[in-house]
Amino acid sequence: MKTQKVTELTTEELSKQKKSLSGVLIGLGSVMLFAYGILLYFIIRDKNFVFLAIIPSGFLTLLPSIIRLGQINTELKSRL
Repeated sequence: MKTQKVTELTTEELSKQKKSLSGVLIGLGSVMLFAYGILLYFIIRDKNFVFLAIIPSGFLTLLPSIIRLGQINTELKSRL
């Protein structure tokens, strides 16, 4: 599936993408926070601090979605 530019989408399509992308980000973000909490517990319990590098790099997986949501928000604001 080819991603269209935000300027080519209608306002209804943009608001639909915004709702779905927000839901996905909230869901994945909360699951990731829970998983990182468990990981942090095991890091402290086992005193194996090498795995601390996983936590900041894991949040980079959400970065493209956050950027896309920002583009959608900017386009919706410019149309109002």
